Amino acid sequence: MALGVSLCLVLGAHLQAENGVEEGPVSNEFQVKAAFLLNFLKFVEWPEPVLANANAPMIIGILGDDPFGNALPETLHDESVHGHPLVLRRSHNLDDLRDCQLLFVARSESGHEAKILAHLRDAPILTVSDSDDFCVDGGVIQLYLENKKVHFMINQGVAQHLGLKVSSQLLSLAKVLGATSGDKKD
Repeated sequence: MALGVSLCLVLGAHLQAENGVEEGPVSNEFQVKAAFLLNFLKFVEWPEPVLANANAPMIIGILGDDPFGNALPETLHDESVHGHPLVLRRSHNLDDLRDCQLLFVARSESGHEAKILAHLRDAPILTVSDSDDFCVDGGVIQLYLENKKVHFMINQGVAQHLGLKVSSQLLSLAKVLGATSGDKKD
């Protein structure tokens, strides 16, 4: 049931983004992207021993200048994923974020992404960005706008290399790169 509810939240965030509503200093775009980050956590499994302790927090890191404003903290407030409390950590130093389960690489890091991704090459971290070519450069999930709608693509080959299992429900909503047989392709 929780999986179905989470899928509805992803779809709801997608539909909300399609409406193109803007509000306040942080646009609806980043409210929708914050909801996507939360829901990505619900549809990905990490390899053992990541989160082996049932009480271990899931850490969401933001590398670089945080574009979310209050949208991400508000979205994560009082939330948990599979019983794990959520912790938000921000830094301009990658070493401060190496223990994250999800790392959002902000646009302020554009031009350094190849180095960042190389540094994390074998770490089971779900890397996400809204920078152009992030998935092509080796990131796991790239958020992008098309016709004023938030969409996402997944580099399934990179996810598999890192031992991350992306649910088929999430893959069905994404543009998929690096798919293996049986996976959805672009």
